[in-house]
Amino acid sequence: MEIISYVLSGALRHRDSMGHESVIRTGEIQQISAGKAILHSEFNYSPVEPVHFLQIWIVPDTKGVTPKYAERSYAQAEPGRLHLIASQGGRDGSIPIYQDTDVYVAKPHARNTLPFALRAGRHAWVQVAEGAITLNGQPLRAGDGAAASEEAHLDLAADSDATLVLFDLR
Repeated sequence: MEIISYVLSGALRHRDSMGHESVIRTGEIQQISAGKAILHSEFNYSPVEPVHFLQIWIVPDTKGVTPKYAERSYAQAEPGRLHLIASQGGRDGSIPIYQDTDVYVAKPHARNTLPFALRAGRHAWVQVAEGAITLNGQPLRAGDGAAASEEAHLDLAADSDATLVLFDLR
């Protein structure tokens, strides 16, 4: 599995059988290619503050790879635009994964729009983590997800300050 954890608030403690121990904080991404096998755990780092995070599992296109681990911070990323966080081959400084999938995060402010061109033969999944958006005229709230196929263009409009994850899939 390709496992991507994105911390929305709080801090997440990570340990794994490759010897990695870290704390992933708000706005940071952690990625594990489970490959041949890895034991790992994530849990709330704080005894008093809650942690809110998304953990995304993607089936890889290659089996039996050597497990790998990566972290990136998007805490200071420019709001109001899509940031490529993971892609096959690690395009544009994103974390490389073993699948023809591009994963973007965005934190648009209210009334921001994020246009996205979807190439022919591709599909999209939009997951709203926080706030509210409108996707091609359809309202979505925190916790909602929406699939799009055979759409050349996605219009993502923030109805409030929001956090979303966009998957561009084969």
